[in-house]
Amino acid sequence: MRNWAGNVDFGAARFCRPDSVDELRGLVAGSRRVRALGTGHSFNRIADTTGDLVSLAGLPAVVELDSAARLVEVSAGLRYGELAGHLHRHGFALHNLGSLPHISVAGACATGTHGSGDGNPGLAAAVAALELVTADGELRVLSRAGESAAEFCATVVGLGALGIVTRLWLDVEPAYSVRQHVYDDLEHEMVLAHLDEILASGYSVSLFTRWQPEPTYQLWRKRRVGAGDEGGAEPVFFGATAAADPRHPLPAMDAANCTEQLGRIGLWHERLPHFRLEFVPSRGEELQSEYLVPRALARQAIEAVAGIGHRVAPVLQVCELRSIAADEFWLSPGYRRDSLGVHFTWIPDPAAVLPVLAEVERRLAPLRARPHWAKLFGMEPAAVRELYDRYDDFRRLCAMRDPGRKFGNDFMDRYFPRF
Repeated sequence: MRNWAGNVDFGAARFCRPDSVDELRGLVAGSRRVRALGTGHSFNRIADTTGDLVSLAGLPAVVELDSAARLVEVSAGLRYGELAGHLHRHGFALHNLGSLPHISVAGACATGTHGSGDGNPGLAAAVAALELVTADGELRVLSRAGESAAEFCATVVGLGALGIVTRLWLDVEPAYSVRQHVYDDLEHEMVLAHLDEILASGYSVSLFTRWQPEPTYQLWRKRRVGAGDEGGAEPVFFGATAAADPRHPLPAMDAANCTEQLGRIGLWHERLPHFRLEFVPSRGEELQSEYLVPRALARQAIEAVAGIGHRVAPVLQVCELRSIAADEFWLSPGYRRDSLGVHFTWIPDPAAVLPVLAEVERRLAPLRARPHWAKLFGMEPAAVRELYDRYDDFRRLCAMRDPGRKFGNDFMDRYFPRF
């Protein structure tokens, strides 16, 4: 078995697809080592194991909406695109979505995946409670309120180290509509001079660039429709021109795969992602990395990467810049700091990419850049440890909840070794 991108061959002794929570509990209790696999949209070995690799796709699909409490209960293996359609049919929505609606709810939350927007924390911020199978095969429920609140903050973005999540309860809000406009040829100097205004110009905003020959940007603005919304796009925005036709972040790719643009009003879940659920967004012929830097240092991060654009561009497909609001999850890259995400979609050639990635990390290290846990990075464990205030607290919790390291693997053992 391989991951979505094809760059990781899983080393599991067995692949398991239980069709009930009770079967999963028995499997976990009897395993020496076990890890959960979501949709495989990770680019390193965080999901790998030498023991049992477990898919949650066979568990009964659950989507139970509590309109009065504004909560939805979902099975962990459910994909965001499937959940979003159900919510909208009942008049509700999530606060945000990632670029791809194809990823699983539990996998995205466990690794700190996010969308974009100055006021939007990562996807895990919607989690009000979760149920997980612990190392002894028991079921536990943790919530953001009450006695389990601290452990909840460790577990939601828990990298699969504290158990296998089976259900989540997510905050919902009334459904809303979004319109999307794309702008071409936003100049580098304009981005540096007006970054805060640009990122605040929509509910969700993305900047795409290839850094060379001169850094120019394609701006994607997603705005919620409501009182005061004028509907149209400025023909020129900080020197960038409104696109007359649909765009794809990669110029050579067909824009038919992308969510609708040109200001046409659409449902929240049909605009917030960049790509449509009914299309495969790409063939997986890519590698990905991402780093979150403090928002206050966003310009320095952009200049740091632009300074090595001549090295980045030959192995890059596209780079995306997004803003993310802070959250309270111990291992979230957005823990207690508003951030700028610097995301790289590389060519599928590790030998060519890894030396460039090392240089990117050297440039971003002084800015306390935190890597996305499920994407390619090469930072040393000691450097990662210094980026997280609750790092040792998380290790202690792992030692208490899983003393035999059942949910460990080479990746977790390297970055979170035993005391």
